Amino acid sequence: MSDDKMTGLNRMTRLGRVAATWLLLVMAMAQVCAAANLTPAQLATLKSDMAANFPGLPDEEAAAAYNVAASPDYWVWRNLVTESEVYESPSVDGTFWSWTIYIARSQAEREAWRQMVSMRGGLKPSLANVRIGVADIFSGAGGAAQRTHLLTVGRRKATRGEKLFAAGTGSTADPATMAVEGLITATNVSEARNLP
Repeated sequence: MSDDKMTGLNRMTRLGRVAATWLLLVMAMAQVCAAANLTPAQLATLKSDMAANFPGLPDEEAAAAYNVAASPDYWVWRNLVTESEVYESPSVDGTFWSWTIYIARSQAEREAWRQMVSMRGGLKPSLANVRIGVADIFSGAGGAAQRTHLLTVGRRKATRGEKLFAAGTGSTADPATMAVEGLITATNVSEARNLP
């Protein structure tokens, strides 16, 4: 193999290592960002729940037990639904956004909708005033399908850990509001266990 080809191959290998290192760093950052930040009161709740349900499990295993889907299903309001999720994807119940219904709304309702969605780059159904806004904008019989779609894409199934700290019934008709969103970590478990 020529020296030029070897130099190019070595450069590609180094670039691959750099890319892999960056990828690992980004993945680690995503895990840190997704981890739950628990208050002392929430740590006390976690400690009590672990004592009742997972006594003696190592920290990693206990954390993993809190990061599985709650059973039975427990529904929570999502903190952000992107515009593409609203307009392009069917909901878990198979509902779709209807441009026909949207176009039939008044100019003021369409402007209110655009303002609501553009403020945060999507819809924030975890806020009660946003859900009220959806009901107001898509009011009446003509807006029923749109309301149903928006409120359906606005909910998701919670993990066992998220359910522990949520408030509400957690049904599809009445999702709960999360106080904690994200992964329960082994560090959370350790901190909870070490409370007095």
